[in-house]
Amino acid sequence: MPPPLPPKPLQPNRASLSFLFLFLLSLVLYVSLSPSRNTPSPSSSSSRNARADSLNAPHRLFLSLHPGANATIAAHLRALTLRPHLAGTPAAARTASYVISHLRAAGLPVSLADYYPLLSYPASASLALLRPDGALVKLLPLAEPADLEAAAVPPYHAYSPSGSAVAPPVYVNYGREVDYSALDRLGVDVSGCVAVVRRGGGYRGAVVARAAARGVAAVLMFKAADHGGVERGTVLLGGVGDPLTPGWAAPNTAAADGGGERLAADDEEVRRRFPKIPSMPVAEVVAMEILRTLGGPPMPRGWGEALPSAGKSGVGPGPTLVNFTYQEDRKLAKIQNVFGIIRGSQEPDRYIILGNHRDAWTFGAVDPNSGTAALLDVARRYGSLLRSGWRPRRTIILCSWDAEEFGMIGSTEWVEQNLGRLSSKAVVYLNVDCAVQGDGFFASATPQLDKLIVEVTKQIQDPDFEARTVYESWIVNNGGISKIERLSRADSDFSAFLHLAGVPSVDFYYGDVFPGYHTVFDSYKWMIEHGDPSFHRHVAKIWGLLGLRLADDLVLPFDYPSYSAQLHEHATALSALLDGGGSVLVQPINSSIDELTAAIREAVEESKKLQEVDTTEDFAALRRHAFNDRLMLAERGFLEAEGLKGRPCFRHLLYSPPEDSESKLSFFPGIADAISQARKHSGEEEQLGIQHEIWRVARAIQRAAAALRGELI
Repeated sequence: MPPPLPPKPLQPNRASLSFLFLFLLSLVLYVSLSPSRNTPSPSSSSSRNARADSLNAPHRLFLSLHPGANATIAAHLRALTLRPHLAGTPAAARTASYVISHLRAAGLPVSLADYYPLLSYPASASLALLRPDGALVKLLPLAEPADLEAAAVPPYHAYSPSGSAVAPPVYVNYGREVDYSALDRLGVDVSGCVAVVRRGGGYRGAVVARAAARGVAAVLMFKAADHGGVERGTVLLGGVGDPLTPGWAAPNTAAADGGGERLAADDEEVRRRFPKIPSMPVAEVVAMEILRTLGGPPMPRGWGEALPSAGKSGVGPGPTLVNFTYQEDRKLAKIQNVFGIIRGSQEPDRYIILGNHRDAWTFGAVDPNSGTAALLDVARRYGSLLRSGWRPRRTIILCSWDAEEFGMIGSTEWVEQNLGRLSSKAVVYLNVDCAVQGDGFFASATPQLDKLIVEVTKQIQDPDFEARTVYESWIVNNGGISKIERLSRADSDFSAFLHLAGVPSVDFYYGDVFPGYHTVFDSYKWMIEHGDPSFHRHVAKIWGLLGLRLADDLVLPFDYPSYSAQLHEHATALSALLDGGGSVLVQPINSSIDELTAAIREAVEESKKLQEVDTTEDFAALRRHAFNDRLMLAERGFLEAEGLKGRPCFRHLLYSPPEDSESKLSFFPGIADAISQARKHSGEEEQLGIQHEIWRVARAIQRAAAALRGELI
């Protein structure tokens, strides 16, 4: 069993708390009323006043606790990134100890959860370029050119199987289906070859699986304009979490004769989680050495873009050969999740969960420890509120996950272990992975949280423009709209919460693209020179205020009309995608959306009434509690117990990732997969498969409507 929530902490002396609170409040008022050295414009002043007026006292105090915050975040990031800390290594244990000590310093009780999942490390690898007769031309390095001191783990793909190949290389561009079709038209047969793949064709595991399906013997993957950095990553297939314990938590011991059940490594359910062929990330200079030797048909237009040294080469195969070998080291390794807990005063069994992972492929200054530093700053601010006498209405749990980089393993094992409790008690999950990788705010969420994100970003000053809020800059950067993506991907720790447990979720960050992703360039040096030199973008205020609103609001700030509008857009897009008769096929979904929309209208009216009644009346409190539970549980309606076909860890029928990473649908994953199958094997059975998935989605939406109404049927 997971460790229980800690007992209620001892309370400080009330007189001292009152004095401290009055002192802090007067300090806040003094600062807010004092004239600024740079007199703000009337518009910016009124904007700040409006933001302040919409916040209650604890929330204003949370935002005012900023003296030294930037320096504190910088110090956290510096300490966390002194050395690489790959999950399952001694360095990873040191970062866990750092987080534990600072959560305790903030005054939060700490709880731990240990697991021993199957992790994957490199044992040895080699690569050589050969003449057609097999004679050696050149040994090619597999080290990362930018890692001069070999500080980080050598570049590799976690869970790539051991293997070797002596075969002609062939260039397959991004390794997408459209790329293989182009090679087919050129008469190029890739079977038995070593595919040289340019990064950017979607999830690397799917790229390797697609190559294996074409008969490729091995994959070498490079990134254009890598500046000497080589991108590590996982190629785990078919879901998230420990491959040996699908659907239940990994044991907390490595002992074979105790601690819990594990599947055997040769079990079919385990084997399908791993690619069938070996793969390896290589530096761009190494890939160019190979591509320059290729003959065969010339590259199709666009394939040589940004590859000036190989743009006039052919696609192969050959005439040269490559000799590639890789030996993997798979083993059970200890990982540790860390939790800081603030018990709710009135609804302690309702959980507001904030999470970030701690492990990194290299130094991790962006991914993920910009988020870890922000999490510790949120903890510091929450701790200050606790010392002022505040207690949240609902319980807040701050989570520091381990082994995310291997496939969201730490968070998934914890969700699997606590699935029953989370299904009935988890209100929301707020995820931050890479808090900062540049400028500009980006957010993804389940739709009922859209309005809250907008409200919170309207209340926080933009870190780069004093006269704007985060929301105002967000609007400017996105052409007049606050663009919020959906979470139909499985690339961070929200996956198990949303896709398996049906918990409403958010993921957000600053900066669009980070060029040093999973390379040694992900360092403190890069952050202070490029990412956030002043350490003022690290999202702690947005993250913490979202948590406070969700923990303290009498009625949960969920806006389901946003969900209804989004589903109507999805249904329209699906109808347009389907061939003739699409509107008829989608009718069950449209009818269910109408039913959900009616339930939402009723809920909106009920919410208005509940916010007007006496907050001290016991019966009113019970009514609000029951109504909040309906808001919380509506998302669970979109789950299907058996999950998507062949992928039981993905149970959310609206926003799980489709199996086909090239699908044109970023929603309704079961329907997306059925459409992909129908395009490969057009027949009556495939068309019936599409219709079946449409009905599954329609029933899921009906379940959500019933949950929102509080009805059994």
